Amino acid sequence: MTKFIGREKELESLKGLLRKKSSSLVVIRGRRRIGKSRLAEEYAASFDKAYILSGIPPDPDISADTQRKEFLRQLQEYRLPIYRSDDWGNLFYDLAQECKQGRVLVVLDEITWMGSQDPTFLPKLKTAWDRYFKHNPQFVMILSGSNSAWITKNILSSTGFFGRVSLRLLLEELSLPECNMFWEGKSGTVSAYEKFKILSVTGGVPRYLEELRPDLSAEANIQRLCFDSEGLLFREFDQIFHDLFQKQGFFYKQIVENLINTPLSMTELAGKLGRSRGGDLSNALKELMESGFLARDYTWSFATGKRLEASRYRVKDNYLRFYLKYIFPHKEQIENNQLQRLPQGWLSIMGLQFENLVLNNGSLICKILGISSENLLMANTYFQTAGARKQGCQIDYLIQTRFRYLYACEVKFRQEAVGKEIIKEVEEKLHRLKLPRGFSCCPVLIHVNGVTEDVIDSGYFARIIDLSELLKKV
Repeated sequence: MTKFIGREKELESLKGLLRKKSSSLVVIRGRRRIGKSRLAEEYAASFDKAYILSGIPPDPDISADTQRKEFLRQLQEYRLPIYRSDDWGNLFYDLAQECKQGRVLVVLDEITWMGSQDPTFLPKLKTAWDRYFKHNPQFVMILSGSNSAWITKNILSSTGFFGRVSLRLLLEELSLPECNMFWEGKSGTVSAYEKFKILSVTGGVPRYLEELRPDLSAEANIQRLCFDSEGLLFREFDQIFHDLFQKQGFFYKQIVENLINTPLSMTELAGKLGRSRGGDLSNALKELMESGFLARDYTWSFATGKRLEASRYRVKDNYLRFYLKYIFPHKEQIENNQLQRLPQGWLSIMGLQFENLVLNNGSLICKILGISSENLLMANTYFQTAGARKQGCQIDYLIQTRFRYLYACEVKFRQEAVGKEIIKEVEEKLHRLKLPRGFSCCPVLIHVNGVTEDVIDSGYFARIIDLSELLKKV
């Protein structure tokens, strides 16, 4: 296995269960490739016996009976004397006989695939837990899956499992300092700019970063992963939407495609799709957010420090953004091996990719600025809708503290140093921003490739942050 990176807090929470004097049922959720299985494998080292079992991806030829037979086959790989697969109840009973004593871990990975086609799967799992598994005080069972909405509805919010789950973990992308560890121990020096070009495509998804070849440039890595017909990230988009959302996959694709150029309100998105605001659209947005692909950004009141109803949806996942914006338009050329190098001007969308990456790691900006969690009221991208007495404006990342103080962060990702023109750009934004009396707002510049001397000499920015700082542990 590759080196285990990050997840220190989650692993410590899991290990803490072993200090209990009772069995534990754990639920782990998160988007595909986020490292759920890898976390379970790392945790398994703490046990005398561990059985990691996985459902198989959905397909028209994959039935409930096929899932049971595959479950039995995987059990037999562990040399367990189990021979019947006619019923989930029998499978769970037979497995439980091997888990009666000592530290034992059972992981049911991609549980959505494993049990969604059989309405008896979850009731029989619940019964097996109550009657057999839980009686070993050193036993831990992990239920893991990528379809967070299904898990929330059928397990976390189910009366059948009420009071039985000891620990819930939602795996987010790795932080930027954790991502930086994928370059550790490699010969040579890789600039922050080079790293951020890759991270702007992969985000903090560990499975994508495992494919990184540090001996190649960012462009060469992106070429082989994204613009080669056999590259991992070339077909990943279709796999995600087929495997996770199945029949709803086409509709969910439409939603993401309509959000790729600009964040939209529910009303604006419904208009583009020709649908009503509620019903299917509302459920789809909720599921896409729970799966880690979308974010809902609320605006807020400076006076109260509380969010308002106005909100917009954006594509949170950097890979999906890059795929739809840059890979998909060249799909046919790539499939026919006609694209031998990166399309011209590919760096032009890096600014938006980079800005999104910063939003997903906003807590690091707060730490660098020395803003404690106790003093933080709100922090997010901020949009002000035009009205009779105010102009519209958007701040890349706005932080409000308890002391009526705002930090307006401008994010720039350029190959060259940021010049003095940035001052006028930010001045115009802050001029439009409608602040209550008694509020202060200081501008912050976040860059990756330096700023010119006249920007520094102007003294306009209260803080200029080199993004290489975000790669270090704060």
